[in-house]
Amino acid sequence: MQILDGKKAAQAIKDKLKIDVASRAVEGKKVPHLAAILVGSNGASETYVAAKVKACEEVGFKSTLIRLEADISEMKLLDAIHDLNTNPDIDGILVQLPLPKHISDEKVINAIDADKDVDGFHPENVGKLLQGLPTFVPATPHGIMLLLEYYKIETKGKHAVVVGRSNIVGRPMSVLLSSNTNPGNCTVTICHSHTSNIKEFCLQADIIVAALGKPEFITADMVKEGAVIIDVGITRTEDATKKSGYKLKGDVAFDEVAPKCSWITPVPGGVGPMTIAALMKNTYRSCMQKN
Repeated sequence: MQILDGKKAAQAIKDKLKIDVASRAVEGKKVPHLAAILVGSNGASETYVAAKVKACEEVGFKSTLIRLEADISEMKLLDAIHDLNTNPDIDGILVQLPLPKHISDEKVINAIDADKDVDGFHPENVGKLLQGLPTFVPATPHGIMLLLEYYKIETKGKHAVVVGRSNIVGRPMSVLLSSNTNPGNCTVTICHSHTSNIKEFCLQADIIVAALGKPEFITADMVKEGAVIIDVGITRTEDATKKSGYKLKGDVAFDEVAPKCSWITPVPGGVGPMTIAALMKNTYRSCMQKN
């Protein structure tokens, strides 16, 4: 068993970006600028946004964090997005999810300029992804593909099982893994909450991408020897022995599954850092396209 170290791979990506951004700055060219909108004060969202802002500083990007009250009206949030859309200095826009229940995720995502949609959620970018056209790929699936590439994991002709069908991870992940690319060229099966025989599908998998949000759902009896395991899940579970009062668990029961794998991502330190690295790459790409 070997670890797919997301921290190491992400650092390599950020180091390369840092050099490229520094070169642009020396030449007097525009450096990328990412704007993040945080609505309310959800603890996990605060952590994620802080990590994104820190990554911007690390690679030399400009960043703007816009904090809005949890009770802000949907219209005022849409107005804030419009302001960023029309600001020529802003290259990438992300609105941290989840949003308060009175605000439509769909309306917010659709309101972001597709050319600044570095999260890759806008329908225009999703459509391009499905057609195999150049576009912003959602950060987590993009990060996973970059991780597979970094560790030179063979995917061609392999059977990949994606557990979860969200628009953020599961669906785009299935498209990327089945695409005629490297990594890619997998035969892909998508499993979800209504799949009656998930265990049987997982046991056939050379690669499992677990993205369903249920702690330790994938157990050792669901994994064949030598499989590659990508654990997207990250859930806070109560743990009185921890100073924070909680422990982070993935969708895979790591301790029992790891001995059977050829490669596996840890939680934390696997997919999470790669998501942020991919977001940085998307923001850099946006800046390059416009400048």
